[in-house]
Amino acid sequence: MRNSLDFMFLFFLLLFLSCFEPTFQQLSSRTERVALLELRSSLGLRGRDWPIKADPCSIWNGVECRNGRVIGINVSGFRRTRLGRQNPRFVVDALANLPLLQSFNASRFFLPGPIPDWFGSSLKSLQVLDLRSCSILGPIPLSFGNLTNLTTLYLSNNKLNGSIPASFGQLIRLSVLDLSRNELTGSIPLSVSSLGNLKFLDLSSNRLDGSVPPLIGSLRQLQKLNLSSNNLSSSLPASLGDLGVLVDLDISFNKFSGPLPPDLKGMSRLQRMVLRNNLLGGSLPDALFSSLTHLQALAINDNRFTGAAPDVLFLTPGLRFLDISGNNFTGMLPNSSLNSNSTDGTLNISRNMFYGSLVPVLGRFRVIDLSGNYFEGRVPNFVSMNASLETNCLQNVSSQRTLEDCSSFYTAKGLDFDNFGKPSSAQPPLPEKSGKNKINKRVIILASVLGGVGFIVLMVLLAMLLFLYIGGKRASGNQRGVSVGPIPTRSSELPPDQSINFSSLGDVFTDKQLLQATGGFSDENLIKLGHSGDLFRGVLDNGANVVIKKIDLRTVKKETYRVELDFFSKASHTRLVPLLGHCLDNEHEKFLVYKYMPNGDLASSLVRKSNVDDENVQSLDWITRLKIASGAAEGLAYMHHECSPPLVHRDVQASSILLDDKFEVRLGSLSEVCAEDGDSNSHQNRISRLLRLPQSSEQGSSGSQTAVCSYDVYCFGKVLLELVTGKDGISGTPDTQLKEFYDQTFPYINIHDKELVTKIIDPNLIVDEDFLEEVWAMAVVAKSCLNPKPSRRPQMRYILKALENPLKVVRQESSGRLRATSSRSWNAALFGSWRQSLSDITVVPAATMSRAVGGSFKQSGSSGSQGSGQNNGGEVSRRMQSKEIFPEPPDEQGERVEYHYH
Repeated sequence: MRNSLDFMFLFFLLLFLSCFEPTFQQLSSRTERVALLELRSSLGLRGRDWPIKADPCSIWNGVECRNGRVIGINVSGFRRTRLGRQNPRFVVDALANLPLLQSFNASRFFLPGPIPDWFGSSLKSLQVLDLRSCSILGPIPLSFGNLTNLTTLYLSNNKLNGSIPASFGQLIRLSVLDLSRNELTGSIPLSVSSLGNLKFLDLSSNRLDGSVPPLIGSLRQLQKLNLSSNNLSSSLPASLGDLGVLVDLDISFNKFSGPLPPDLKGMSRLQRMVLRNNLLGGSLPDALFSSLTHLQALAINDNRFTGAAPDVLFLTPGLRFLDISGNNFTGMLPNSSLNSNSTDGTLNISRNMFYGSLVPVLGRFRVIDLSGNYFEGRVPNFVSMNASLETNCLQNVSSQRTLEDCSSFYTAKGLDFDNFGKPSSAQPPLPEKSGKNKINKRVIILASVLGGVGFIVLMVLLAMLLFLYIGGKRASGNQRGVSVGPIPTRSSELPPDQSINFSSLGDVFTDKQLLQATGGFSDENLIKLGHSGDLFRGVLDNGANVVIKKIDLRTVKKETYRVELDFFSKASHTRLVPLLGHCLDNEHEKFLVYKYMPNGDLASSLVRKSNVDDENVQSLDWITRLKIASGAAEGLAYMHHECSPPLVHRDVQASSILLDDKFEVRLGSLSEVCAEDGDSNSHQNRISRLLRLPQSSEQGSSGSQTAVCSYDVYCFGKVLLELVTGKDGISGTPDTQLKEFYDQTFPYINIHDKELVTKIIDPNLIVDEDFLEEVWAMAVVAKSCLNPKPSRRPQMRYILKALENPLKVVRQESSGRLRATSSRSWNAALFGSWRQSLSDITVVPAATMSRAVGGSFKQSGSSGSQGSGQNNGGEVSRRMQSKEIFPEPPDEQGERVEYHYH
């Protein structure tokens, strides 16, 4: 009986212990325990992660064991102790005593310093090494070639320099190699071609030069190849076409030249191909458009093609992203008929040298960009309403090239230009020689008389200027005007209705159609009561969703709708909200019909609740935010730099940035648009202000400060700050209410310190190290836009380039040793603008922030010494700085935080 009881007791004891087997699993090697303790000390890990009295295999976070031996360590994202943060280093010598270690992941763990040479010699069992975003310095050790069991190697987003070791060719089991976002130089070693198991190769955002290895096609397993943002040159190897399973190819922002390889038919699985910003060439075959039945989006922009791209480029049925804009393609489009094999894709052949008439094949695409070419004739009905047609030679379309430009182009081609649909005028006969001499004599006499009169008038003007300048200076003293004033009421004379080109303003609707579309303008379809008209949601007879603005002329000024119609009749761009039509028959009510934007505006989409009763929020991810910022900048750059005269939006805020179903930007709130008055800081404008008579002062008080492009830049800076911080309503809030917010935000935006910006990033925004630099760059751009001096704010075209490639904003500036940049490049002009702008926006931080910010900010050269705390006039200086940094805000225009079309 006793034996039976002992047996049962032993049985239940074993059963009990088996239930807790993982808990009681222990590290069997004393040497490895000592190694882990040494690693714990050298890395400064916290006791809550690796408790010193507990067994590592059962309790320690990130430690993986097998049969009592350590095979994996993961300290990704761990925080150091306070003592460890004081002296962080790349000290992992204890790993050499873990002979069975297969995986080491320290991504996003601060490891400043070089990788030791022994690293590749002592970890022979290592299969996975992840050191992304660790702030590692120095070169990659040659000993890495000894890690022959390695299958995955991540070293991206560090500060590695030197060349890629040729010994990498020994890593024959490697399937993932990511060395992106470093400072690597030299050429890609030929030995890389021997990595037959490689599936993922990313060498982007370095300083590599030379050419691509000619045997790159031997990487038959390669699915993603990214070589963008380097200095690679020469031609692309013919073996590129042998990458049969390649899905993603990105070689943008390099200096590749010559034609594409003649045989790319083997790349049958390619879905994304980006060849942007190179020097590639080739020809555009007629078979291109007949091969686009599966194409959804066509991108190899900003190259310098001189002919046409090879046929095989367009024979990959799975291709999803391709674009040929910004090249020198020329010729006529193939005049093939429109068939039923239409696609819902996007075609972008802008900024080339195509000519001739528009052909039916264009009807296959929903969104088309043909701008910047030499197309002539009328726009047929099969061309999409979303087509961008500006800067061509088309009839009855606004923003086209000049007659001289079009005529000279077609003459050089040996072709006749249709003169915008008008018959060519005959050339006048040349005068005889005797008549010519008489004409020359008359011209000389007339020029002499006019020259004398002009000289007298000039002297009188100079005398008046001197007199008025002295008097004005005495009257005004040293007072300075604010850089951002209130939004004015337009005082300039508007064109009559007869001068507006209604043929370019879409369809003409009847009152009955719009009443039916909106349910009699019911409250259920009301979107917003706007200051320039009430907005209603509607559905047309054809099922199209629209937004209809109802303008009551008894309560709204007539100029409001006329300004908007005049704008749409002269401006055309894909970044402007499409005006689909109008109804102007009613004497007291006018209606404008816009395309419906499914995602509303940025103000409502940035952060929104999941539902009415739910406290959870849905926040736009970083990629979408950067996409929105770039789209808005593109629209404003069009208005500022491509329109003549430049147009000023004057109501740039989050509620004016409309978003379609794919979060593509369409600028709304266009009823305030006006032509730029001229640079308020220019010498010419100073003269005009001096000549302004007292009775015209009311015209000057209309708020001309807002009718300059620099005002849009200032407002756009607030939008960018809203995207970075997630603070709702910043862009629509007067500056007088934002002073405290600016005081708390600006000190954390420093072009020399990336980590500071993490303290102001939107808490709802999940940003890993791969995107942190982009967030940092946007914050830097936002701060420069908010410079109190309009002349030191960057122009919108430079802002657009910065947002399209944000890493170039901070990469070259944040480094202590700036790379030499050509004064002719946009980088030099752009970075000079950031540097100059940021020096003017230094904010004296509060006492609670001074320790966090430290001495990382410099004062403007004109503001004197204020950072040391030794200036007796510190308080007065702080007030002066505050006044300069926070100029007077624009007048509040009512509630404008919802859907804006006005």
